[in-house]
Amino acid sequence: MYDVRIFFSKTGRARYISHLDLNRCMQRALKRSGLPVVYTQGFNPHIRNTFALPLSLGYEGETETMDFRLEQELPLEEVARRLRESLPAELFVLRAAAPVMKPEKIRWGRYAIEARGEPQAVRRAAESLRDLLAQPELLVEKTTKKGGTRQIDIRPDLRLESMEEGEGSLRFTLLVTTGISRNINPSLLLDLLPGAGKEFSLRVRRTAVLTEELEPFC
Repeated sequence: MYDVRIFFSKTGRARYISHLDLNRCMQRALKRSGLPVVYTQGFNPHIRNTFALPLSLGYEGETETMDFRLEQELPLEEVARRLRESLPAELFVLRAAAPVMKPEKIRWGRYAIEARGEPQAVRRAAESLRDLLAQPELLVEKTTKKGGTRQIDIRPDLRLESMEEGEGSLRFTLLVTTGISRNINPSLLLDLLPGAGKEFSLRVRRTAVLTEELEPFC
């Protein structure tokens, strides 16, 4: 058996596909591609595929990953091509490679965020963002897996890398703690900006998944 990791982008209309539907879409694409994929054993066998890090609904991703196994070795360029031809344009396979790192190595997600709307509203959002990130502690309510809520401090989980203001627009790049042990959704910060989703729109793109040393996950 041969392990394969594909890197793909999820953009445009595909950002509204839930993770569960994305998994179904990928499994159907693997079947259509004719690749000799490995199936699970048992009464209801299915393709053995895994995602290192699910992407939140409504977010775009530039370098998402999915792992699966082949029963026989094939050129990686052919694997990428055959799967690319079986997917819609908004789910674009960038490349295929042999997995190098385990998902446990993931520590950060880099997000490019753009706010657009009324200039005054966007200026208020920019001022609020600066004020929030200047605080030594940033307490928010986070939903637990059991459906309850708990208060956590997300300030250590956020790093502002860049920020650019324009007339009616705000662009900033944010590093956010991401991974198996602790996974912070950028919406916990974005929801604190006054007028978010009402006075201005937000576009969120995960541009990279990184290790503790800020190396790309591969």
